[in-house]
Amino acid sequence: MTKRIALITGATSGIGLETARLFAQNGMKLIITGRRKDRLQVVAEELALLTQIHTLCFDVSDKEATQIALSQLPPDFKEIDILINNAGNAYGMDGADSAKLSDWEKMIDINVKGLLYVTHFVTEGMIQRNRGHIINLGSIAAKEVYPKGSVYCASKHAVDAFTRGLRQDLNPYGIKVAAIHPGLVETEFSLIRFEGDAEKAKKVYEGMEPLRGRDIAEAMLFMVTRAPHVNIADLLILPTAQASASLVKRKS
Repeated sequence: MTKRIALITGATSGIGLETARLFAQNGMKLIITGRRKDRLQVVAEELALLTQIHTLCFDVSDKEATQIALSQLPPDFKEIDILINNAGNAYGMDGADSAKLSDWEKMIDINVKGLLYVTHFVTEGMIQRNRGHIINLGSIAAKEVYPKGSVYCASKHAVDAFTRGLRQDLNPYGIKVAAIHPGLVETEFSLIRFEGDAEKAKKVYEGMEPLRGRDIAEAMLFMVTRAPHVNIADLLILPTAQASASLVKRKS
């Protein structure tokens, strides 16, 4: 049986890295992307022990770089079966009246525009082959908003809306389109959001057990291994301690 090819963006850490590991363990060929060449190489060396790997080092928010990278895939990696749009981040935790415009721009660029660019260039081949599976990484912030997260929430609402529209547009071609929406997941997410302040990042998960990257990776593996007639289209995953974006049961 021909191995399916999965492209995973942002595969050098967190959910993307755990998804790459799990997909490799389950016999998929992988195209992994990231902006940090050194970390990308380390991940590639680890996963090459399990499966065939191709790396692409570029910034998904750069349209030209994205197009060039995806157009130059070697022949045995061109027919992408699964696209995991994982790359994304939050920057800053400020009210709309005090937030940095640069933080807003970075979130829109990577969470929205980057996801659109990759999807556009990958779906061209999926449409030609009349098959494919796309999973976009959303967030509980795609379903509700919370104070001091207005633009991050807006970016994830955009991902949710785009996913639903894309599902309709690609329906004639038999392409599955889905989104997975995690709650609190302990990764580098909060560290980046708080500009490397480890103490602030630690407090996000204090007194509760958050999700791990592996939890989301396992859900993605489940989604991409269903029968051809089954599409898990929209999945919200929360840690047991979390009931909403802002309601979390914490130990005293």
